Amino acid sequence: MKNIHKHFGGVIALRGVDFTVGDNEVIGLIGDNGAGKSTLQKVLSGLYPPTKGEIYIRGEKINPRDYSVKKAHELGIETVFQEKALGEKQALWRNVFLGRQPVGPLGFLDVDKAKSETDRIMKDFLGFTGAGISPESTVSTLSGGERQGIAIGRAMYFEADLIILDEPTNALSVKEIGKVLDFIREVKRRGKSCVYISHTIAHIYEVSDRFVILDKGKIVDRREKGDLTEQELIDELTHHAAKSEEGADV
Repeated sequence: MKNIHKHFGGVIALRGVDFTVGDNEVIGLIGDNGAGKSTLQKVLSGLYPPTKGEIYIRGEKINPRDYSVKKAHELGIETVFQEKALGEKQALWRNVFLGRQPVGPLGFLDVDKAKSETDRIMKDFLGFTGAGISPESTVSTLSGGERQGIAIGRAMYFEADLIILDEPTNALSVKEIGKVLDFIREVKRRGKSCVYISHTIAHIYEVSDRFVILDKGKIVDRREKGDLTEQELIDELTHHAAKSEEGADV
């Protein structure tokens, strides 16, 4: 992404952002509330068109007028949003294949394939081996970490090269958070890339290769994990937050 701007009327959410994701890389995208993190990922995922700027995927320039969530899927970009990503009253197999249902030779929904593939996703991608969860289970019966796992597993199944996670550990227990972080490690183990958005520095530091810090719609720092400790990363964020408040006071 080069020189990305995003305006909502008179509100400027992004101001000339350059953002790159490498092959098999987990990037921790961090910043305070209102920094522009969610807006940036929604531009990258095709939900919002940029007001100005250029997007390249595998070196190919993308026409912003043709770019959409569907186009992003076709290009290997999947997003697990902070908002509810699953239909709570629907069975798992329906959620996994929502909008991309397998069909038979006559064009009818292949329910058996959808269920068998969902079972494979649960076992091979997510390690769900217990008898309590099946493709017929409704989302409402799952824990928070299991729901995030299904959403991430869906993205992995469709062979996304880049998975974007927006605050995936919000309101989860310590055990559930551990599951989500394990899913992120699995994404990297499979050779894919991930943009991980979170306010919790301990989680983001644990699984990220690189950190990008946003503040008021601009990138104010980029750091490799090997260049600083978790506490130094927290100090960096505190420093930028303090500078931002000083600027606001002026």
